[in-house]
Amino acid sequence: MSRKEEEHSVLIEESPVNVLLIYPEFSDTFWSFKYALRFIRKRAFAPPLGLLTVAAMLPKKWEKRLVDVNVAKLTDKDLAWADVAFISGMTIQRDSAREIIARCKDVGLKIVAGGPMFTTEPDAFDEVDHLVLNEAEITLPLFLEDLANGCPKRVYTTTEFADIRRSPMPLWELVNMRRYASMIIQFSRGCPFNCEFCSVTEMFGHRTRLKSTDQIVAELDGIYAQGWRGPVFSGDDNLIGSKRYLKEELLPGLIRWRRDKEGVQFATEVSINLADDPELIQLMVDAGFTTVFIGIETPDQDSLTECGKNLNADRDLVADVKTIQRAGLQVQGGFIVGFDSDTPAIFQRQIDFIQRSGIVTAMVGLLQAIPGTRLYERLSKEGRLRDAVTGDNADGTTNVVSRMNFETLQEGYRRIMRTIYSPRIHYARIQIFLREYKFQKNRTHLDVQHILAFFRSIYHLGVKSRGRLQYWKLLVWAAFRRPKAFPLAVTLAIYGYHFRKSFG
Repeated sequence: MSRKEEEHSVLIEESPVNVLLIYPEFSDTFWSFKYALRFIRKRAFAPPLGLLTVAAMLPKKWEKRLVDVNVAKLTDKDLAWADVAFISGMTIQRDSAREIIARCKDVGLKIVAGGPMFTTEPDAFDEVDHLVLNEAEITLPLFLEDLANGCPKRVYTTTEFADIRRSPMPLWELVNMRRYASMIIQFSRGCPFNCEFCSVTEMFGHRTRLKSTDQIVAELDGIYAQGWRGPVFSGDDNLIGSKRYLKEELLPGLIRWRRDKEGVQFATEVSINLADDPELIQLMVDAGFTTVFIGIETPDQDSLTECGKNLNADRDLVADVKTIQRAGLQVQGGFIVGFDSDTPAIFQRQIDFIQRSGIVTAMVGLLQAIPGTRLYERLSKEGRLRDAVTGDNADGTTNVVSRMNFETLQEGYRRIMRTIYSPRIHYARIQIFLREYKFQKNRTHLDVQHILAFFRSIYHLGVKSRGRLQYWKLLVWAAFRRPKAFPLAVTLAIYGYHFRKSFG
């Protein structure tokens, strides 16, 4: 054993420890916004909230350094500096995580890993020294205690759910905020619903657990103090799982906080029943929310019943989306094809629904069976699983042996993506959205890069692109018919460019 390996073999609380927190690279996906971010000279959408929270839970005397491989290279100097590496990530980051783990092992660096990917497939990472799984608020203190006593175990897991009111404030000072398009926090965990394909409730439960308003305000103050003046995404499983708390505490608290704040806007994930509560929608708008992601999944009633998405069944989903957007919240939607109930007619039905609803940013993917979900267990018993899940439901692959002919399913999926993000259809959908969207005053924070992005869009979309005629028609229409929303029109046009590049 080398001297460095001996030094790393035992880490004790009393000694200074250099901790390298590493976040693997995302592959080019729908949500990477890789090509769109280039217009504003950003490297990634948001920093790794989980690792920043873990960093805050480590002993204060330990030195911490964050390397998000999405925005910076992991250098040999970083590895030489470190005594231990903490790695987290999601399934879609698997390939990058394996490369990072191999580099750490090559230099004898101890590896501690956790997060969704390692929790759902711990047996796939034999090279990791310590697996700290499930919610770190519970398992990380156990690991740190054993580490201080010189007897750390390899695996730490729990079936309990953490009280997130005791979660520490993430260490924002580890982040170079200029490299990101958005900051990220979390108001709550858990979702009251039980969709068969969803891993959220398996990992975080059905009960909505909430941070206190004081916690949220303190976290926002921390971000603001670092100079952030842009969008903030709240990575909730379903923000409106506890409507009473939102109405009586959190949203009024956010409204008060934003009174003297410049530029901060919020986005989050909710369920479609938000459309049933005009009071809640208005409070969210007043609190600075501009965008909500909603899992629509499918317009087919049989498929909704099949996957347990009963909340979406027997509703006029198009009307619900329009209700939310007319109140001032842009709806981004998640859609799935490949349910057992789906027939070849579903592809055109999805296209028609997306267009009529005016959901400009529509994430359509093939059904994936994620380990730990009820869908995975059912299909495993039926012998209907293939390969490993990629974590990217928009890459045209699936680990599900579908009822529909697989070639038909893949070609139908590709037809959806080619259609909804073709310039003619996509720009028309932007107009459908903006005709009904209630634009709020003081919503847009424009810095120099956002202004320059407009001129870059002129070159890439208005000169080079084959859809340049539709691009100019949209800009002229927005300038005269929706001038206040003109920056948003440009942003959505750029999103379309990203999606065409990603799926092209």
